Amino acid sequence: MRREGFDVGEYVDQMGLLLDLEIADEYRDGVVANFERIRAIAHVVNSFPLAEDVEVAPVFQP
Repeated sequence: MRREGFDVGEYVDQMGLLLDLEIADEYRDGVVANFERIRAIAHVVNSFPLAEDVEVAPVFQP
């Protein structure tokens, strides 16, 4: 689900404050760009339909 009006730059700024993590000005644009990519990937993953009977595996075994 895409949230209209979601500002990734504002999210990065607020999370930096919340985590007491200073993001240097020269890195901020790169951090925002990476979160935009993460958001796009998460949208694809979260929009994949799963059957109702799918259960969580207690142990991952490739």
